Amino acid sequence: MKQEHLALYLISFGFLFLFGCANQNKETKETPLPFYNSADFTPEWVNKEDEQFSQIHTIADFNFENQSGNMINNESLAGKIYVADFFFTICPSICPKMTSNLEKIQAEFINDESVMLVSHTVMPWVDSVSVLKTYAEMHGIDNSKWHLLTGNMEKIYQLARQSYFAEKEIGLDRDSDEFLHTENFILVDGLGRIRGVYNGTIPLEMTRLIADIKTLKQLG
Repeated sequence: MKQEHLALYLISFGFLFLFGCANQNKETKETPLPFYNSADFTPEWVNKEDEQFSQIHTIADFNFENQSGNMINNESLAGKIYVADFFFTICPSICPKMTSNLEKIQAEFINDESVMLVSHTVMPWVDSVSVLKTYAEMHGIDNSKWHLLTGNMEKIYQLARQSYFAEKEIGLDRDSDEFLHTENFILVDGLGRIRGVYNGTIPLEMTRLIADIKTLKQLG
């Protein structure tokens, strides 16, 4: 009789364990992506009911020219999920890897108008519209999907460091005249809020980025 009770107990315990794990996995899957409000990229989970929800950091206003000679600004990307990065066309080190990885993101969402890519040159005195156009053609860039932006150097650097928190190890203390170079990809949601940061030189990170973009799409 005791053996029957023990068997029944073990079966009940096993069922409860599996049920608990299933619920835990469900909760994990339903947990939204965090927000990033500072240069140290500390993730913050903020609910709509929280007071700080209205104070979440957003990308500042900008207005730069893309490889097609069109002006791209916040309104151009309103409601779009996009991946931002900073590069220059003659970069011999990390930029080719970053561009190659962004090509994978472009291919994954090529038919999805809600997902965009935005690459800012950190050498606008070299990367003119015509140079960016040639670069786009070399890399099979879809001009309607992926913007290569150039413009005023001071404004690009200010946007990079103060809005996208580029060069997180140095943060906002770096002199604005110092050359900007970062391997980070920044995921921005449709309201201009940072939702993820990724090492743009690592292919495995693209798997995580793709998954996070799909999560954002589900969150709406």
